[in-house]
Amino acid sequence: MRLPDGELPDAKKVPGDEKNASVWRFLLWGFVLTMLFFMIFGSIGTPQYTTIPYSTFKEQLNRNNISTVMFRGKQLQGDFRQDFIDTVLRRGDTVRLKAFSTIMPEIEDQSLLTVLSEKGVTISAMPAESSTWWASIFLVLFPWILLIGYFVYAGKRLSGQIKGFPGGGIFGIGKSRARRFSKEITSVTYQEVAGLGNAKKDLEEIVAYLKDSKKFEKLGATIPKGVLLMGPPGTGKTLLARATAGEAGVPFFSTSGSEFIEMFVGVGASRVRDMFDTAKKESPSIIFIDELDSVGRVRGTGLGGSHDEREQTLNQILSEMDGFEAHQSVVLIAATNRPDVLDPALTRPGRFDRQITLDLPQKGARMEILKIHSRNVPLSSNVNMKAIAGRTVGFSGADLRNLVNEAALLAGRKGKVMVDNMDFEEAQDKILLGAEREEKIESNERKIVSYHEAGHALVAKLLPGTDPLQKVTIIARGRALGATEQIPENDRYNFNRSYLLARIAIALGGRASERLVFNELTNGSAEDLKFATSLARKMVCQWGMSEKIGPAVFNQAEEHPFLGKELAQPRDFSEFTARIIDEEVLRIILEQENRAIEMLERHRADLDKIAVSLEENETLENADIERLIKSEEDGSTGDNKAAA
Repeated sequence: MRLPDGELPDAKKVPGDEKNASVWRFLLWGFVLTMLFFMIFGSIGTPQYTTIPYSTFKEQLNRNNISTVMFRGKQLQGDFRQDFIDTVLRRGDTVRLKAFSTIMPEIEDQSLLTVLSEKGVTISAMPAESSTWWASIFLVLFPWILLIGYFVYAGKRLSGQIKGFPGGGIFGIGKSRARRFSKEITSVTYQEVAGLGNAKKDLEEIVAYLKDSKKFEKLGATIPKGVLLMGPPGTGKTLLARATAGEAGVPFFSTSGSEFIEMFVGVGASRVRDMFDTAKKESPSIIFIDELDSVGRVRGTGLGGSHDEREQTLNQILSEMDGFEAHQSVVLIAATNRPDVLDPALTRPGRFDRQITLDLPQKGARMEILKIHSRNVPLSSNVNMKAIAGRTVGFSGADLRNLVNEAALLAGRKGKVMVDNMDFEEAQDKILLGAEREEKIESNERKIVSYHEAGHALVAKLLPGTDPLQKVTIIARGRALGATEQIPENDRYNFNRSYLLARIAIALGGRASERLVFNELTNGSAEDLKFATSLARKMVCQWGMSEKIGPAVFNQAEEHPFLGKELAQPRDFSEFTARIIDEEVLRIILEQENRAIEMLERHRADLDKIAVSLEENETLENADIERLIKSEEDGSTGDNKAAA
């Protein structure tokens, strides 16, 4: 390899040399700018005339060629101060110069003013040293001010373009970016948080300790150092942390785990130290770290090794939590929806002493959440919050807030003054299925979709022990051409085998209807097949509901969306077992499909009635379907269910 001329192979650049070079470049530019300012602006305000001898001036004066004379007083000329006279020649003279300047001798010319008056020369005067002292200082300092201002501006631009530099500029990169909320801002209390009764009880002790720690110290109790809030997204982890600070009336420092991670090694650890130091100074206080799993994952799994920036940040958090003294009333509250990937050192006692699980709200909690979010929304008298809470199974607190907002937007779009029950139903359909499509499907496809959804609805009505049918529609929304909605009467915690098999049969009812009526299959059952296959595989691999496999768990069906612990997922069973699992999954699906086909064959007339009515009306409620399938003989529906 050829090196440039003058560079040694082992030569290394010293940071100090680069710094000195930058200083010299700065001084050089300042000197050059100063000289340019003196050359350009130093002579402004002073006329630049050609200087002639005083005798020539007297000669031109005697010839009556001078029209104007200006006495400039004593001006600096080299190392001496001399009297200057600026003159302007008359028009029509033969002298080449139009204006010139001369220097008066030290010997006073007593007759000069007399001669000037006799010749009719206009006389004016300028005070000595017309350029003031502050102008000279300005000419010297302005280039340096301009140069320094440019560097400050460039530094701020650089700080804004590179993420991670707080308001302190490039020197504040190690400062914590946690936002401090005062008591006035964190005015949210537990009254603003609906549901989560168990979580509130666990946090009330911490609130009481922050308010009066001496009561617990007398009993020898210490405050928990950390509280870990675990739960699905949107269940209110951040809101609960803010409400805890509002109840205790202490400063609240909020940040996210991702804000500690930067491209510079050591920045995250520095921010952690700064955040904890600030919180300790204002104790009692609460530190809240959202998305803790971004920095708290199991160490040693990253490709960067033990010197990875994320692991250094985690080590600093562990060290700071160990550094809490007994008298320091600082509580660390963290939130995550992936507790399974956290490092064991975080979850051990002494660090995160309290681990609180936040589940999706149940029916009663959903109704309270809806009431809180609809306090400022004008509701019509036909809005039934209990019914809305009943049909929003699986909605989180954030989803319910979005539901109220979407209903208000739909009402405003229609020009209503109040939000009614229909707006809530349309908002729910929009959230679950997507916005309604503008284009309409053709009549042939419309008929296929009608029979497909009619198959779902009829199987759901005839099978015993299923969730009550709410409505069925063929209005295309999002990627779905239709939908069948079932709502459980009560929140379910356990699912028996019969109920799960019925769910699979209902999911395959649309495909069974297409095969029965058209003797053809379409791709409209893609999501149904995915749901049925996933549910059947969980029954076999996780819930022990297969007689052939028995009460055993196989991790084939477990979901690992994150590579938190392993780069590969080994299979802990043989190929023979895998084949049996596949056979059992396929058997369950085929049995439930045949079950749905047989049921639709026996009630083909009801299937046709529902499909035709769907094709005409697009949406049918539960009462409409019951009226259609009711036979002329009383009680025939009950007999059909029993026979099914």
